[in-house]
Amino acid sequence: MAEGTPQPKRVLVLTDVHANLEAFSAVVDDAQQRGGFDVVWSLGDLVGYGPDPSACLDRLRSLPHVAVVGNHDLAAVGKMGLELFNPLAAAAARWSMGQLTQEHRDYLSGLPLTAEQGKFTLVHGSLRDPVVEYLLDEESALATFELLKTPRCLVGHSHVPFLCHRRGPRCVFLRLPEGERIEIGEERVTVNPGSVGQPRDGDPRAGYLLYNAEGDFLVYYRVTYDVEAVQRKMLAAGLPAPLAERLAHGR
Repeated sequence: MAEGTPQPKRVLVLTDVHANLEAFSAVVDDAQQRGGFDVVWSLGDLVGYGPDPSACLDRLRSLPHVAVVGNHDLAAVGKMGLELFNPLAAAAARWSMGQLTQEHRDYLSGLPLTAEQGKFTLVHGSLRDPVVEYLLDEESALATFELLKTPRCLVGHSHVPFLCHRRGPRCVFLRLPEGERIEIGEERVTVNPGSVGQPRDGDPRAGYLLYNAEGDFLVYYRVTYDVEAVQRKMLAAGLPAPLAERLAHGR
């Protein structure tokens, strides 16, 4: 936050919206019904895969927020080669490029790789490789902990929710319990809220975190949204059918 800006009391933490406006809107509405939030922390990949990149960018920009860039964001503005993407993701990236205004491209191009917010560092992939590496195992987790300058790290990219504790020379990965207070304490932790727009943990519901700064705890939530409406829009736009189909299965 800028100097002199009041520190937020409640933070909506989300990642990997992937141009899924229905999921994004459902998350924002659900968080507002649970007491609201002062700011959104977005961990990257606002665009890619889904049918509403411009609308999702506009929705985030209408809210107080801090955002970092993801690999699909970079691809959509020509800052990452599509050879790094599988054919379906590359096709969606090419489509997304044609949907963005210059204002949207400038916004995405200006997003940082990392951001520090109080006790948290925000990054899309990992601190070792902010937009490419998937932080999913002990080796990659340890590498990020070694580079971490704050007690806590928030990541996205894998679309898999988890809580990772640093315990001496080891790391322990745990599933995020839904709807329960997650007391962080003084341990060094990395947390992934999963994905808003394209979950990959077998649960098609959108996922997000609320951080209560006064109590210093997190709560993880899942929320249903109109998957079929998004699928219809994707197919009407000519996006690859498998990308639409996977939304129903959370894979």
